[in-house]
Amino acid sequence: MSKIVLELKNVSKTFGRRKVLDNISLNVKEGEIYGFLGPNGSGKTTTIKIILHLIDSDSGIIKVNGFDTKKQFEQAMEYIGGIVENPDMYRYMSGIDNLKLHARLRNIDKKRIDEVLKLVELNGRECDKVGKYSLGMKQRLGLALTLLHRPKVLILDEPTNGLDPAGIKKLRDILKQVAHKEGVAVFVSSHILAEMQQMCDKVAVLDNGKIVKVEEITNQSEEIIEQVELRVKDIDKTVKILKEKFKLDPIVEKEIINIFIQTEKLPKVVKELAVSDVEIKAVIPKNHTLEEIFFDATEGGKNENN
Repeated sequence: MSKIVLELKNVSKTFGRRKVLDNISLNVKEGEIYGFLGPNGSGKTTTIKIILHLIDSDSGIIKVNGFDTKKQFEQAMEYIGGIVENPDMYRYMSGIDNLKLHARLRNIDKKRIDEVLKLVELNGRECDKVGKYSLGMKQRLGLALTLLHRPKVLILDEPTNGLDPAGIKKLRDILKQVAHKEGVAVFVSSHILAEMQQMCDKVAVLDNGKIVKVEEITNQSEEIIEQVELRVKDIDKTVKILKEKFKLDPIVEKEIINIFIQTEKLPKVVKELAVSDVEIKAVIPKNHTLEEIFFDATEGGKNENN
């Protein structure tokens, strides 16, 4: 079982009369990409600033790799890296010089600098001035800076903002490698549903300062399992084919057959039914998208603070 490396327990925060965070709790495991999704004004950035100790919570406990961020601040911060808004770097210096400066402050060797440059795909451009970098390159350099000290937890606030589709995909692929191959827990906020669907292993939906939904995202597996509804004319014949030829366990409800099947095998099932002279009326995937989950949880995505 994966270790929990980021824990929030009953965290609340009030600004004036407005309760921005209302008793939120969550756990993030090593090697997991945990999405934090919510409408504008829902409390995402406030949560991230509290985790990074940029602002204090009113109540609750936050632990990073087992260390309390209030009582054991220095130990906790050793295991965390984060980017809030724009990465902080020197534009007149090269990418590698920015990394060397940060490395010297933490007594990190050159081997690690080379590792993170390769990881964020900036090797070959590391000697260019940061001022000449594209937005995507700056974001990836910022990511490299946060990874230098091998954090257990990586905190990112809206990391794909302003990036073009190619830049978004590249950053997404890098974060997957950081999490799944290096075992880093990635906690990432966003309001872009499609990106969270493709990037995250788990998503929490925040609305008006409360976590209203936590959902496992299963579509990153190489073997994607989905629920499919089949509407056919000959129920008995279809069930027999599904059981004998595909080893499936169909569920029959009135004139509808439900199956759970690997997505890549569905065309084979449809083809077999067709060549067996089964009249197919409809094939309907029944999996809920993240968009449906989000709008159900937030009552249409409306927020009085938008």
